[in-house]
Amino acid sequence: MKATVVKIIPFSCVDGPGNRTAIFLQGCNINCKYCHNPETRGPKNPEATEMTVEEVMERVKKQVPFIRGITVSGGECMLHPEFVQAIFEQAKPLGLTTLIDSNGTIPFEKYPELMAVTDGVMLDIKAMNREDHIKITDHDNDTVLANAKYLAECGKLYEVRSVIVPGLYNGDKNADALIEFLEPLHQLSDFRIKLITYRPNGVREEYAIYKQPSKVFMQRLGERFREHGFEVVIV
Repeated sequence: MKATVVKIIPFSCVDGPGNRTAIFLQGCNINCKYCHNPETRGPKNPEATEMTVEEVMERVKKQVPFIRGITVSGGECMLHPEFVQAIFEQAKPLGLTTLIDSNGTIPFEKYPELMAVTDGVMLDIKAMNREDHIKITDHDNDTVLANAKYLAECGKLYEVRSVIVPGLYNGDKNADALIEFLEPLHQLSDFRIKLITYRPNGVREEYAIYKQPSKVFMQRLGERFREHGFEVVIV
């Protein structure tokens, strides 16, 4: 079994808890206007490499026992569910935790065997308003929100991520809607909130037109989540 791997970061402290190896797979099914990994979107990338599960795991094993786990991202790694499952099945006997970083547009409940070897999912919710989500990604958020509920119910929702982009949508209204949606889910599962500051660096030129939100604005959004009982809020 093979998949196209964009890169493997041996040691990462931003892709889940502890020190982790992060694996980025090629290909994405949405079109985020602020995408910071645009090279992963298309089917081809001259810097990407076709790799087997065994080849990926050989790279991972070099970091053991200096890592806590692995995180598979993209692009959108859920375009390759069987490949991700095979990696996780080999990672578990090594004592590694397993995380998925996903845009949430592919139903997780359709892959129970993958979920059985997945410790958690870092889920992007680009926008709560359906029209805003389509504006941002060219894709609706119906499956994303259904995934959030499913993952919270089965204890697999590790983190909810949202990129704050002034001028693309209303960040204040989105935060309020996100809090309202997530509050009952937080009663089921103790997940983290990560609010990500938009930066034009690395974004496709035609979309590098939005302003970066201020630190004050970002901190204010973070405090709003904390006021509603979210203990771990990363800004």
